[in-house]
Amino acid sequence: MSYTIDYYRGNIERETSLIRYAAFVSLFPRLVAGPIERAKNLLPQLHKPPKVSMQDITDGLSLFVVGFFKKVALADYMALYVDKVYDAPEQFQAPALVLATFLFSWQIYFDFSGYTDMARGVARMMGFRLMLNFNNPYLATGLGDFWSRWHISLSSWFKDYVYIPLGGNRKGKFNTYRNMFLTMVISGLWHGAAWTFVTWGAVHGLGRLCTRELERTSFYKERVPKVAKQLLVFVFVSFAWIFFRAETISDAWVIVTGIFSSGLANPYCPLLTLALTFAVWLYQFAYESRIKWVLELRYVRIGIVLVLVFYLAVFAPASEKGFIYLQF
Repeated sequence: MSYTIDYYRGNIERETSLIRYAAFVSLFPRLVAGPIERAKNLLPQLHKPPKVSMQDITDGLSLFVVGFFKKVALADYMALYVDKVYDAPEQFQAPALVLATFLFSWQIYFDFSGYTDMARGVARMMGFRLMLNFNNPYLATGLGDFWSRWHISLSSWFKDYVYIPLGGNRKGKFNTYRNMFLTMVISGLWHGAAWTFVTWGAVHGLGRLCTRELERTSFYKERVPKVAKQLLVFVFVSFAWIFFRAETISDAWVIVTGIFSSGLANPYCPLLTLALTFAVWLYQFAYESRIKWVLELRYVRIGIVLVLVFYLAVFAPASEKGFIYLQF
């Protein structure tokens, strides 16, 4: 659709080769779950044989190992706890429901970004450059910032082909808010014809409507501590994930009411999962700080990859869980 629309709008030249167009549509690394590449980025790369350098091989392999670690060692391990709670939410009390919800936030991130890292890594080893699809989304300081970091290829697709054609922000504040809300609801419906996904989209749409002007104020930008903003965004996004993960609206309601009204029984706490998640969060904080240059040193990168490979070989649980986004 993006190729057809972009050509109709005059944003790209017509592709004259059916073989190149077919290769663009069916490039296997990103075919199942993205990143959703535009013709403008990928088709030019197919006009000549790719030149694969040793840097492409090493960078691509590193990306693949990181993505594989995210999926097998993190996402699938977290799923053991999340599935247990969400499959029978009425049997658990507030602490377990909160913990499972926060863990699902990380599970879906590790699961999906793990896939796209592997896809980008394989493509890079073949000489193709796929776009960055996740940019530390749980370090976002606002909901607008979050959607510029989460599933970037899909978020930008909805912006260019749904939000802007609806009118974008060109026809006054009311129409801007209407278009934002409709875009988020449609993005929820894109995930599946179920009220859970529609509600998830609507929750995010309402969140954007309520926070858009606040996030633009000097008070929010300068006076509210960055960590507080990041925490608020993470809590809101995690709350919205309840509707995304729950099997039905009834189950989602059981979880929401259980969080705020049930007892405080101490849940079984997977400490290794929490430790790994905390380590990833620290790494992301460091990557967006002044010491980023240390993490980009060659020997540091090699050391991290070796540690991940060792963990996968020795500690990672056996798993046959499919990728979450394969169902959409």
